[in-house]
Amino acid sequence: MSITIADEVLLLAYRDDTGKPQIGSTELDAALAGAIVAELAINGRIDLDGKKLVVRDVSPLGDDELDAALARMAGESRDHKPEWWVGKLNGNKLRKRLLSRLADQGVLTEQETKVLGIFPSRRYPALDASVEQGIRQRVESVLAGAEPDERLAVLIAVLNAAKLDRKAFPHARKERIKEVAEGEWAGVAVKKTIASVHAAVAAGVAAAVAGGAVSSGG
Repeated sequence: MSITIADEVLLLAYRDDTGKPQIGSTELDAALAGAIVAELAINGRIDLDGKKLVVRDVSPLGDDELDAALARMAGESRDHKPEWWVGKLNGNKLRKRLLSRLADQGVLTEQETKVLGIFPSRRYPALDASVEQGIRQRVESVLAGAEPDERLAVLIAVLNAAKLDRKAFPHARKERIKEVAEGEWAGVAVKKTIASVHAAVAAGVAAAVAGGAVSSGG
């Protein structure tokens, strides 16, 4: 089974028992969009030219979500900053598509419930826990000191930007997470692109937190 970094973020974000995310939907959606952009970068499809993302290779990667995002970027009449693309790709439609795909693959199970017996709601408990467990083992190995590859380092960087790292891995050292998220694990060009994506996701999370404080009167 082939899964994307966004799929991995999603599996780590959702609790196996309740089938609900551990962070807010706005933060999670920003993380998923960031993961899509980051994966295109490490696969050599996009690059950072100054402060703008540019498409370097339009060859499909064979994943519907990645290829759709790449085609969308290639179809733009002008280049945009990473944060623009994180915002553009962001949304609960992306999350729902990814969740439905994982359910179709037998990784999650989709359950419809009603809140207060009236309002429809969906839960996504684990069906095949081995997939998430494999991701966890690889991440935990890196957080314990193993050298990360580009993919794992990107995953940890996105988790960190979305403030999901400490929820998914509560016993991990903050210093190690930061070391991996900001480390020299990729070429200079890719590293700059991922750093920009990290900042874009973090900005989206900060905006969501600020919005929540305002709406609650904080």
